[in-house]
Amino acid sequence: MDKLITILGPTASGKTQLAVALAHRIGGEIISADSRQVYRRMDIGTGKDLTDYGVVPYHLIDICEPGTKYNLFQYEQDFRHAYQDVCQRGRKPILCGGTGLYIEAVLKGYGLSPVPQNPQLRAELEGKSLAELTAILRELKAKNGSNMHNTTDVDTARRAIRAIEIETAALAEAGAKTPQKPLESVVVGVNIDRDLRRERISQRLKARLEGGMVDEVKALLAEGIAAEDLIYYGLEYKYVTEYVVGRLGYAEMLRLLEIAIHQFAKRQMTWFRGMERRGFTIHWIDATLPMEAKVTAILQLIDYER
Repeated sequence: MDKLITILGPTASGKTQLAVALAHRIGGEIISADSRQVYRRMDIGTGKDLTDYGVVPYHLIDICEPGTKYNLFQYEQDFRHAYQDVCQRGRKPILCGGTGLYIEAVLKGYGLSPVPQNPQLRAELEGKSLAELTAILRELKAKNGSNMHNTTDVDTARRAIRAIEIETAALAEAGAKTPQKPLESVVVGVNIDRDLRRERISQRLKARLEGGMVDEVKALLAEGIAAEDLIYYGLEYKYVTEYVVGRLGYAEMLRLLEIAIHQFAKRQMTWFRGMERRGFTIHWIDATLPMEAKVTAILQLIDYER
């Protein structure tokens, strides 16, 4: 099979546009590595920007319904199917996204087993504060030799309980890994200056709010999707939902959401730097270079000849 090309970067770095430009040049298809773009009708808040793809085929976007809980185990399986399909048709696979855990898992071949819900454990945890749940999760992760790489597991009690459930299963070997073969990949990172990143995030958030993000959340709620299920997805869906249901005023929603996205982008970069410490070679490309220069740099990395 063809060696995979991986393009990663923080939110607002322009990685999708780069992946599309590269796909045009090499006959590629894009496999998304975004944990929220899998959900249908969650378009503006997740920044799908599907018009950017043009005629370039993409995979693992719009594959499940809002309100469901897509996870890493499902992503690994879906990725393998998409990757094999792209390769078997003689096309070039390009993995692109900002969910570092998903990227690292498929490149290393984690091979997770599914972890079912544990009703007894959930009953024991019910009523505990988020701080108490976070402490429990930290202790379990320490026992399992895993780290709290980011705070997304503990931004709500429901997420924290699910994370505890997974770590408990891993400790009992019920969720043991069945490793897959690691994938060889050229990994390209889009490096964007912190101040420029913050400027782009603020501009994009304003454009999304003006472009109908509040109406998108209202439509999802009108479908019967529970507010707490949307809040579970975090960032735009958390804060805009809290605004729509009356928990936050508009100005406060905007302020908190902007802070949260900036923090999220910082955590993404922390994850990518951690990948380098864990043995990945990431070839960083300046986000401000002209698109043709960025594509040319990648073509040189992969020794591409037409």
